Amino acid sequence: MSLTTNDIKVGETRESILVDDLKRTRIVQYAGASGDFNPLHTDERFAVEAAGYPGVFAHGMLTMGMTGRVLTDWVGTESLLRFGVRFKAQVWPGDTLTATATVESIEDMPTGPVAHFVLRTLNQDGAEVVTGTAAARLEP
Repeated sequence: MSLTTNDIKVGETRESILVDDLKRTRIVQYAGASGDFNPLHTDERFAVEAAGYPGVFAHGMLTMGMTGRVLTDWVGTESLLRFGVRFKAQVWPGDTLTATATVESIEDMPTGPVAHFVLRTLNQDGAEVVTGTAAARLEP
C-alpha cells in the first residue's frame, strides 16, 4: 500500500475502533506474547491488595500496538517511519478503545514527501488513554 500526496491531505482524519470490551484473556495473551508478566497486568489480587489498583489493567505497549493499527490500516506498515506515544491513563478490562489519526502536515524531504500525524486513543467514556505522533513516507 503506497499513498501519494494526492491520496492524503492535511487535516484528513481516520478513526478505528481498536477493541470493543477488552477481555482479560487478551491482556494475558499479550503478557505471553511479550514476556511481560508484571502482576499488575495478570494477578488481580496483587493489583488490588498490593498495588492499590481497582484491578488488573492492560499493558501500555498493548494499547500502543492497538493504536498503531489506525495508522497501518491507512498508510501500510512499509511506509511508517516513526511512531511514538504517551500513555495517559490505564486501560481496563471491559474498555472500548477508539483511535484517531489526523494528518498534521505534509513535508517535502530530500527522500520524498512525508506525512506527519497526531494520534489520540479514547476509551468509551471519552478519556484519553494514549496520545502520540507518527510519520509516514508518501510516494511523490
